[in-house]
Amino acid sequence: MAPPSWQGHAAAAVLSAFLLVIAPYAAAIGVNYGTKGDNLPPPAKVASFLANRTRIDRVKLFDTNADMVRAFAGTGIALTVTAANGDIPKLATKDGAAAWVSANVAPYYPATDISLVAVGNEIMATADKTLINSLVPAMRALKAALVAAGFPKIRVSTPHSLGVLSVSEPPSASRFRDGFDRAVFAPMLEFHRQTGSPFMVNPYPYFGYNGGTLAYALARPGAVGVADPGTGITYTSMFEAQLDAVFSAMKRLGFGDVEIAVGETGWPSKAEDGQAGVSAAEAAEYNRYLIGEAAGGSGTPLMPKRTFETYIFSLFNENLKPGPVAERNFGLFEADLTPVYDAGLMKDGAKAAAEPAPAATLTSAGSGAPEPAKARNGGKAAKKHVTEAAAPAETDASAPAETPASAPAPSSSEDAASPMATGPSPSGVAPAEGDSTDDEKTPKSLTNVVMSNAFRFVDETTGQDGDGAEGSTEKKADTSPAPAGAASAAADILVPISSILTAALSLALHI
Repeated sequence: MAPPSWQGHAAAAVLSAFLLVIAPYAAAIGVNYGTKGDNLPPPAKVASFLANRTRIDRVKLFDTNADMVRAFAGTGIALTVTAANGDIPKLATKDGAAAWVSANVAPYYPATDISLVAVGNEIMATADKTLINSLVPAMRALKAALVAAGFPKIRVSTPHSLGVLSVSEPPSASRFRDGFDRAVFAPMLEFHRQTGSPFMVNPYPYFGYNGGTLAYALARPGAVGVADPGTGITYTSMFEAQLDAVFSAMKRLGFGDVEIAVGETGWPSKAEDGQAGVSAAEAAEYNRYLIGEAAGGSGTPLMPKRTFETYIFSLFNENLKPGPVAERNFGLFEADLTPVYDAGLMKDGAKAAAEPAPAATLTSAGSGAPEPAKARNGGKAAKKHVTEAAAPAETDASAPAETPASAPAPSSSEDAASPMATGPSPSGVAPAEGDSTDDEKTPKSLTNVVMSNAFRFVDETTGQDGDGAEGSTEKKADTSPAPAGAASAAADILVPISSILTAALSLALHI
């Protein structure tokens, strides 16, 4: 066979360049829409903006707010709605599940494309025996109710923090927490297999990085990786290591074929003064990587060629969220719909609206290694640390108090719907100042990446962790890496796809 001509190489190069540009938009990317702000635009305006100005084609709500669900009717955006934690015991009954579907799905579907119902949020982290024992029965009953109502395409899942893993390092040795593995996760994963629904997790590299692992958390090219002696794989992306740890735990139970979805992940654009690794540049860098990862189809080392339904946290910077500064700055957009930074999600390719806020400016920072992080406790006074280590108990006859439905106010039923209220859950706590600096040179293990997610804040009055439905960075961001900055230049050259397509076709015609 004759060697390929230079024309063939040129055509291949042009096609590759074209695919690289369109890759971030070739698959679905979602966003978590939280409402803990007193200055947020009305749902109808938000839905119209997302549908007409962005490439976001799926949205995850932390409740079933009627105004929000209705706003997405006819937009073509797939919606995930969340059943409140307090509803779970009733959802575990046939009548309760049917009533919930009648009230929260039937009035809106299919005009609003409700794609998935999340049964609570991070239930395993609540340490509430009644909720935990009712979780899988509620998922089954709710799916049966959806089918009976004529909505068989709507999937059912429930988001988990990475604290559901008892062993997480290396990823190949990962396993679910003892007791829960067979009692909860095996039947849950069987449900996912039978119904074709994804096992949903909330991985946050942000909560696992320290002064020496920023590049690894951001998956920067050339980052010092973490070796897995069980497979010989060296991970250069904390996000991929987290997903593979979840996969290994699932495979250990015989469910490696079940799909995984990313319910929440993100990076803040602002944090405490002096915290390294947090700026609009790093946030853009992480989310651009995430979009490419979700859409590229390359998968992870243990899950090659898989794509992951992924929801970025979060849509807005929410000014009423308590806790550390980062808690209020995970948003892709300001309340006026101005992009906080360019994540590559705007249809017009614009990096920002007419006059972006100062925080949206992307700059190149110094490349010096940041100082190790300083651990902080940013939770509310009424919260306490708990673990998910307790073995499952007999179903408690008493169900938790029902959470009233939320009004379409700025702060919706985030507190009721799940342990995570408008924000993420910690994937790790960086070492405090004065701790050993060994990790500043090479990330030696994944313990700080996954295991500290087992520690959650639980509201002593409600039994819920975090602030309710939405993920709460307050719980996850018990860290504040100190000065020095390894911010990266996240801006890149944007070329209209139409121009590249024209060039590709032109070259093809001349070859």
